Amino acid sequence: MGGNARRTSEQQKEKDTEAPDTEATRDPWFRAHAAVLYRLTIYFSSERSIFLARSETVDYWTLAELRYHLRRFFRVREEAARAAGVEPQQYLVLLQAKGLQGREPVTIGALAERLQLRHHSTVELVDRLVERGMVARRDDPHDRRGVIVELRPAGEAVLKRLAQYSLDELRTEGPALVAALGRLLIGRRARGARRRTPSVKRRSR
Repeated sequence: MGGNARRTSEQQKEKDTEAPDTEATRDPWFRAHAAVLYRLTIYFSSERSIFLARSETVDYWTLAELRYHLRRFFRVREEAARAAGVEPQQYLVLLQAKGLQGREPVTIGALAERLQLRHHSTVELVDRLVERGMVARRDDPHDRRGVIVELRPAGEAVLKRLAQYSLDELRTEGPALVAALGRLLIGRRARGARRRTPSVKRRSR
């Protein structure tokens, strides 16, 4: 009974984290690496836990390599966003608004959570995009004080160009990211397995 419940829970988690079926996510490279890239996000949400182990068990080189390749990827993305005429965080607003579309209301609160920003900072980002005609606001039918953020054609065009560039860049940087993440996760699993394996004492004759 307990085993079936765990399997059902794991299956549900996998279903919940599936990417939407779009032209971009049907890309073979994306399909092959989506699960690993998702685990990368989860790993960094609890990265501090790796330091709970003894310092000699931490693979600092691989952790540094992972951070390096991540920073390299994000720097390239930031430069691409500015070249397209938007700030990096404005691009993230466009991306999250598109990603949430059809899944949950694209409110300021939802965007703030997805961007991990304060409410007023998110409002400022949306204000700038409204001024540029990339997004629009409409009243939230479920909250008289709330608003829904919607993409406009100008925002859709910029987002499509940058999202495709992101996928192209992932094909270049992705293998190094996946390799570094794999080394960290495999190393942690191996250490965990050694800690769980009971030691067998030899009987004295």
